[in-house]
Amino acid sequence: MLTTKKLGLVLGAALLAAPFTASAADAPAAFNVCKACHKVEAGKNGVGPSLFGVFGAKAGHAEGYKYSEAHLKSGLTWDEATLAKYLADPKAVVPGNKMAFVGLKKPDDVTAVIAYLKTLK
Repeated sequence: MLTTKKLGLVLGAALLAAPFTASAADAPAAFNVCKACHKVEAGKNGVGPSLFGVFGAKAGHAEGYKYSEAHLKSGLTWDEATLAKYLADPKAVVPGNKMAFVGLKKPDDVTAVIAYLKTLK
């Protein structure tokens, strides 16, 4: 018979072993402005490209999305440092990009959105 402690360990191990797939429902409140244009499902572009797999990817990674030349030529990789700058001021990081967004103004919002983007894989 399993004790409560053993049952908790078994359930905890099962949860750690289970793959995690984030959804829009898992997103922080700061992501609400993003989801107006971006989808989080693989291969589903909206007004903006899908953000599935964006963390660690090269700029222009989403298949089937027509990126601006500025984005394609930027040579950026979406790591923490680059995303932090971009989410705060997209036009400064990629001048001439077509995203109509002025940026997240609160550093805590930037951090929360980056943490969420890391889960989209």
